[in-house]
Amino acid sequence: MKILVTGGAGFIGSHIVDSLIEKGHDVVVLDDLSSGSVKNLPRKIRFIKLDVRSNNVCTLFLEEQFDAVFHLAAQMDVRKSVDDPKFDASVNIIGGLNILECCVRHNVKKVIFASTGGAIYGEQDYFPADEKHPLRPLSPYGVAKLSYEQYLFYYKEVYGIDYVSLRFANIYGPRQNPHGEAGVVAIFTTKFLNGDQPVINGDGKQTRDYVYVGDIVDANLLALEYPETGIFNLGTGVEADVNTLYRTLRDLTGVECEEIHGPAKKGEQQRSVLDYSHAKKVLGWAPKVDLEQGLKKTVEYFKSQQ
Repeated sequence: MKILVTGGAGFIGSHIVDSLIEKGHDVVVLDDLSSGSVKNLPRKIRFIKLDVRSNNVCTLFLEEQFDAVFHLAAQMDVRKSVDDPKFDASVNIIGGLNILECCVRHNVKKVIFASTGGAIYGEQDYFPADEKHPLRPLSPYGVAKLSYEQYLFYYKEVYGIDYVSLRFANIYGPRQNPHGEAGVVAIFTTKFLNGDQPVINGDGKQTRDYVYVGDIVDANLLALEYPETGIFNLGTGVEADVNTLYRTLRDLTGVECEEIHGPAKKGEQQRSVLDYSHAKKVLGWAPKVDLEQGLKKTVEYFKSQQ
């Protein structure tokens, strides 16, 4: 298949690109490199540096005649979305609509969308959250992701474009960007290895569902083969708090470092964990890498990059 991966030079996207190529697909990457890097990509890949909001995106669709699109390009920082909701919407909604309009004009049959679990459900009523949980996003980022899922439904009903929306838990692993606010595993690991002091926000008892990037890649490939439309949670069903994460990474890096806590981040979600049973039943997907294994692989990667 001829496949476009938006955001394909990023952390998750580049891993998906690698696996698609291994499966024999013809892959094109679109990325503005705002957070991704060409270093993440195979040398011979067709790479287009372009913003998803650009008028030139449809020209690319005309030239390449894609069969499917993996849409991962996004403004992905929750806190930045709070500071600048208009920018978040311009990328995550308007940019996404630009992709869908190009799909309509150039007969793309399927879109696989990188959505979000925790940011869409908000503070959960029950744990873990399944896909039927009330949708109460507490950030513009979550609102934008949910809005885009509804646009996908519209484009399916009106134009017949199939879609699979994958609601990710907290993904970590090799190539994650340690700069900025997102990606606590990468941030802590890099600081430990560089001899810097990581700071835990608040009491560190806030929990997340951490899922290894390799498992997420497997789910995306299964979604490509899935012949219908659907929405699926991708998580582990297991909560881990930030304090545990900190101590585990400190041990794995072999660093003696004090545990320091800073002020809590305003509006930060306290608990988030996803039920993946629907993905297991329908897609045949389940996470294979537990947290300890995944953190070990991640630390080894960051050590190799030093």
